[in-house]
Amino acid sequence: MVRVVPVRSPTLPPATHTNCYLLGHERITVVDPASPFADEQARLLGGLQAAPGHVERILLTHHHHDHVGGAQALAQALEVPVVAHRYTAEQLAGEVRIDAWLDEGAIVDTDAGSWRCLHTPGHAPGHLCLHHQEAGVVVAGDMVAGEGTIVLDPPEGVLAEYLASLARLRDLGSRVLLPAHGPALKEPEALLSYYIAHRHERTEQVLEALQSLQPAGPLELARRVYVELPELFLGVAARQVLCHLQDLAARDVVCTSGETWRMV
Repeated sequence: MVRVVPVRSPTLPPATHTNCYLLGHERITVVDPASPFADEQARLLGGLQAAPGHVERILLTHHHHDHVGGAQALAQALEVPVVAHRYTAEQLAGEVRIDAWLDEGAIVDTDAGSWRCLHTPGHAPGHLCLHHQEAGVVVAGDMVAGEGTIVLDPPEGVLAEYLASLARLRDLGSRVLLPAHGPALKEPEALLSYYIAHRHERTEQVLEALQSLQPAGPLELARRVYVELPELFLGVAARQVLCHLQDLAARDVVCTSGETWRMV
């Protein structure tokens, strides 16, 4: 019903590949053909052409570069449409041609059953997950990770939306999550509950650091919160901290003046 072809992509370490999922046996939907590298594109195309059946469409979970790098080349080679959320189409204008928009509740049919689109913003505004209710399987994109972590980078990364999307996936009662990076994830309810609790814990850590250091900027706070993180990755961590600060600001807990933040 679902096959996975990990393709090398310019993603964040420790991940080195993005999972390209093939939904269906002979009427195939290709999800996130991500590699911009010619050798990886050729490997994926050759495998699809050698396999039984045919590709009906390419589906993009969201617009980030490590998910769409091979979409245009594969669409042209197979002469098939690319579908995605409206926001994803807007962000990829001039880079990848999106032939049809998908939104909440849209159904993607294959010869191995139907997948319902779930609009799950938080990591990216146009992020889509795919739910096969009968099988209890969710193609989860960048909502979770089998290796590494999920980066929330403002303004696209919105903590409140991400937490709501995680809770929604948890409440599906599915059996397995198929992430964009790393192996399949079992026990989704426990995993997603952990993801939610971890984000709340991180918010508390940011708040405690700000109380101690204020006024302070995201990078200074990241050094206090991510104490074991190498300096090379502190820039990414600072973007995470900014996402938490913006969430706290939306609740009138903190405020900003220029590049620094303080308690209200």
